[in-house]
Amino acid sequence: MTAPERSWCHAASILCAVDPMRALQFLGDGMQLGRWALGSLQTLEVLPGLFRGTSMFDGSSSLIRPVTHAQLMQVDYLVGNDPARLSPRIVARVVPYGEPADSPSCIVSLIAWRSATMDDGRWARLVACHDAEVHLIRALLEQTPPIEGAHSS
Repeated sequence: MTAPERSWCHAASILCAVDPMRALQFLGDGMQLGRWALGSLQTLEVLPGLFRGTSMFDGSSSLIRPVTHAQLMQVDYLVGNDPARLSPRIVARVVPYGEPADSPSCIVSLIAWRSATMDDGRWARLVACHDAEVHLIRALLEQTPPIEGAHSS
């Protein structure tokens, strides 16, 4: 297996005990993104569908446009600093799991592609973040009852 700093793509997945559509709506909600994406915390909507988040590592900010494809059960995250030049580098995918008669569950995956400008240290940090973020996503999705004011739109 290739060391994380030498890989070009990384995927982190986790099983969540929630309805797949609920997971998809949550992942596509830019305000919810600010609760689990360690590189884009405390998101604010700066234009319709465009969010600015703050990195917990260095306080820098970046723009994120989540684009939900319901038929594919996928959210593309377009990221960057210039709203006219956002890059599709991260995808969240939801896969239903188990039989419909069972309690609803799904697999949530985060998939990232390394950019040409990303050094080994930054890539290793992204890999570690995604490994942790899937656990944050599951915890937030499985909260019973959900935190007031934290619903997906």
